[in-house]
Amino acid sequence: MERHVKRVPLHFLFVLVWFLFTLSVKSMSMKRSSYIIHMNGSHMPKAFSTPHNWYVSMINNSLQFASPTLLDNHKPQPSLLYTYNNVLHGFSDVLTLDELEALKKYPGFISAYIDTTITLETTHTPSFLSLDVSNGIWNVSNYGKDIIIGILDTGVWPESPSFNDKGISAGVLSKWNGSCEGGEDFNSSMCNGKIIGVRYFNKGMKGFIDPSKIISKDSARDDIGHGTQVASIAAGNYVDEVSYFGYAKGTAVGIAPHARLAIYKVSWNEVSRTSDTVSGLRQAIDDGVDVINISFATKVTLPLYEDAIAAASFSAMEKGIVVVAAAGNKGPNDDTVSNGIPWVLTVTASTIDRWFAGSLIFGNGETISGWSMFPGETILQNLSLVYKRATLSSCTSLELYNVKDKIIMCDSGNFTDQIDSIAKSNASGAIIVSDIAILRQNQDIRRFPCPCVVISSKEARVVMSYINMENNDSPMVTMNFKQTFTKTKPAPTVAYYASRGPSLSFPYNLKPDIMAPGSWVLAAWVPNIPVTHTGFKTNLYSSYIINSGTSLACPHVAGVVALLKAAHPNWSTTAIISAIITSADKFDNTFSPIQDYNSHFASPFDMGAGHINPNKALNPGLVYDATPQDFVNLLCSKFSEEQVFTITTRNCSNPSPDFNYPSFLSFYSDRKASFVHTFQRTVTNVGEGAATYEAKVVPVPLYTIVEVSPMTLVFQKKYEQRSYNVTITYKGMLRDQEFTYGELVWVDKTRKYKVSSPIVVHPRVEGVF
Repeated sequence: MERHVKRVPLHFLFVLVWFLFTLSVKSMSMKRSSYIIHMNGSHMPKAFSTPHNWYVSMINNSLQFASPTLLDNHKPQPSLLYTYNNVLHGFSDVLTLDELEALKKYPGFISAYIDTTITLETTHTPSFLSLDVSNGIWNVSNYGKDIIIGILDTGVWPESPSFNDKGISAGVLSKWNGSCEGGEDFNSSMCNGKIIGVRYFNKGMKGFIDPSKIISKDSARDDIGHGTQVASIAAGNYVDEVSYFGYAKGTAVGIAPHARLAIYKVSWNEVSRTSDTVSGLRQAIDDGVDVINISFATKVTLPLYEDAIAAASFSAMEKGIVVVAAAGNKGPNDDTVSNGIPWVLTVTASTIDRWFAGSLIFGNGETISGWSMFPGETILQNLSLVYKRATLSSCTSLELYNVKDKIIMCDSGNFTDQIDSIAKSNASGAIIVSDIAILRQNQDIRRFPCPCVVISSKEARVVMSYINMENNDSPMVTMNFKQTFTKTKPAPTVAYYASRGPSLSFPYNLKPDIMAPGSWVLAAWVPNIPVTHTGFKTNLYSSYIINSGTSLACPHVAGVVALLKAAHPNWSTTAIISAIITSADKFDNTFSPIQDYNSHFASPFDMGAGHINPNKALNPGLVYDATPQDFVNLLCSKFSEEQVFTITTRNCSNPSPDFNYPSFLSFYSDRKASFVHTFQRTVTNVGEGAATYEAKVVPVPLYTIVEVSPMTLVFQKKYEQRSYNVTITYKGMLRDQEFTYGELVWVDKTRKYKVSSPIVVHPRVEGVF
């Protein structure tokens, strides 16, 4: 039977589509989002006594542009979240697009940043960094005495033993303007000589989250654990007899143990917002901190002129505050580094020479130590070792087999699935073969719910030789746990997870800047959040944790900055950054049989200038100094005046891409085309007096000629300055997207100082803002 369908007139379809489109546009214009509004304070009318009153008036006037539906008494109205008066001038608010457009018409409006979401990115690391109680930077700086480190993070657990104030002088520092306002569950008596200030900022979070879904209290108490770790690494005091379930036994201590801590909770269980972070940064500047640690990054890459944290950190730099930030955990891919801000010290993570292990003793006497962090007290003595390639090799369906009271060997499958399956089974334990699990230094390294030991494929061949021995009908193995080894090699290496450069937000100076310990670091923890579990459901708690990430590398550097500030109170922020960069150690440890993800040694885009060396940074010989205006001139050479004005109100007096920074980046647009690039640099002698330095380029980047003029710098006295030029001639022979690198080293005639700067020739980054 023929079916008749009534056709809809074409003009009716057009009207319907147009109606739906306009309805969608209207809905979008009515939707509220939080913004950070940047204003020019000089345009404030004289009728207003404060910027706050001016902003409130602007918001109220913007309501006349809103949809009538939005003016309903039951609808959320624009609400002023924060007023910013120093890090940038302006405010944050929850607005519709219509209201935002209305605000843009006001005199003095500069820009509007969308309020973005932010992601969070010990017993051995001080000795790994050669910090010694008898000499060096600890001694000279008096352990960072009275330097204030501002920690912008998830808050703090003040009762942690790491925040005791033993050995720290009592009394209020004259430079300190802050207070102890921790909110619920945090009274002022919880502050002491170590934690001298506490505040929290959550208006941005509350403006973004449905109120019914907010579980966090109005409190600076750490209910995530991240901030407590970070604070203890930067400046935790001495605590004896610390361990993580028997691993990493020793005395816990931060990098600057006598520095003070100011805590600003800006990151929350629900979400972390830029508006809260900027407000915390503003408060830290007002309170009088010396160093600011930011162990997180925005989820998306923003150009500097749309990054409110870039603008806020510029204000901090102008006040002489060094801002240290994490590079991110998106490695090993290139172009993933976060916080690529020229005036911020950007930190990537390295491994350290410590290994947590379980030992395997086989029936033939062969012994292997493999990676393990099983927290239980189990010792498995002379149990049967089972391996069947066709059935048990993946160890993910163990309920089908008789594995009770046996140790099984797994050599294929997903590591996480394997340990979960083993934990559910009645097997006594397992040997897991996984190069990948070892290689990637899983950030969830604590998760060993089963008595398991992880070994490499090379070590597995030794085990298989034993299993396949003639007349070996019943292979046996004994497993012991809670073993800690130091001096393991190769170390340090660039951590697999660490983000790599160049920075997409501003690729014109080298990022990351420096590498510091970030893998398997012991730090303080909150005792009411489980750190791991045994079996399948038994949670375990601890006051200390072992963790990995650039978030943990960052406070190591913040602690070193505190030590340098105590030792050299008159040094500028850029002088301190220069000292850290030019004194860094260069390690060719990235390549190894296990860590074969990189066929070459670590490049400057992997590790920055190298691995931090605090004692060398104390007395670097020469420093590259710069003023805030120098940074402005750099920005003016790349951005429009309007874009620069979103970061600073300073004028573009002398735009120049040649910035006095201790690294040299030269770009090519056509790999086959030769070019010549000349840089000018000025160094300041901070050594002991008269000195003579000679230049060496080692190695010379491939397919280039590097000339330094003059090759010798002679200083008659301390603080004298000398300038030089570096000319890079590229011969046009690199492959597509290939880069090459080397190093300029100034060596004094006594061989006491080596002042190093990376040289990189690479393709211009596509898609840069």
